[in-house]
Amino acid sequence: MSAAASLPTSRLAWVLDRLWHNRSARIGGGIIAIILLCAAFAPWIAPHDPMAIDTLRRLEPPSAEHWLGTDEVGRDLASRLIHGTRYFVLICLITTVIAGVIGTVLGLISGAGPLIADAVIMRFVDVLLAFPTILLVLAVIAILGPSLTTAMVAVGIGNIPGYARLVRSAALTIRREEYVEAARALGASELGIIFGTVLPNIVSPLVVYTSYAMPLAALAAAALSFLGLGAQPPAPEWGAMLVNARSFLFTAWWAVAAPGLAIFAAILGLNLLGNALRDVLDPRDA
Repeated sequence: MSAAASLPTSRLAWVLDRLWHNRSARIGGGIIAIILLCAAFAPWIAPHDPMAIDTLRRLEPPSAEHWLGTDEVGRDLASRLIHGTRYFVLICLITTVIAGVIGTVLGLISGAGPLIADAVIMRFVDVLLAFPTILLVLAVIAILGPSLTTAMVAVGIGNIPGYARLVRSAALTIRREEYVEAARALGASELGIIFGTVLPNIVSPLVVYTSYAMPLAALAAAALSFLGLGAQPPAPEWGAMLVNARSFLFTAWWAVAAPGLAIFAAILGLNLLGNALRDVLDPRDA
């Protein structure tokens, strides 16, 4: 393997080593690892069928049989939380892919492409920013109808401007570097420069921004489910579980605490991992 080819591998090993020695990364990464494991092996980990209704055992407190108690129709809360990790992971991935891919492409073309493209794209981004994010999300949901898929698409569209402006700012700085001019002098195409030279050099700030945008997107999707605009019953999505149990806050606190603490732990894990990534990828410490 050539020295040039080994550079990305050595860089990745250095980042992973620093993350391993960062307490926030270990805690946050541990929480996210548990969520991913639950999402991957939910049918085998869950002690009960998350959809099985037993009205004779509704709102039972935590016990040896039902670790976290049961909900308003007798479904096992622990099983529903475990299966709910799949919705959480799906929300994080879909919203990030929609916002990240579209926003990054727009930002790259705007920052490293021709001036006319920059003017058109930035005016489009300005139009999106002119609307409050929640209003933009509600408009998308009103057009497509309330569902988890619609909520993910709406939140993803609402996050596009943030990615586009970040990538454009980084691309404007990098396009002035000597190695970019050297690539252009050697005959590289504009698309080759944008996606082959500029893009690899903005990965670090993009990863850090994604680590902050992802928990906000997951929280927004949970909030939409809480409002009845996201996942619909009987899906074991944490936001939907929370709204179904809100009327039992004082009579069956466990039905509210279980999904609420699950959302808290997942968002905390993402934020801790994001803080660690920010510290590790900070160019001042490189």
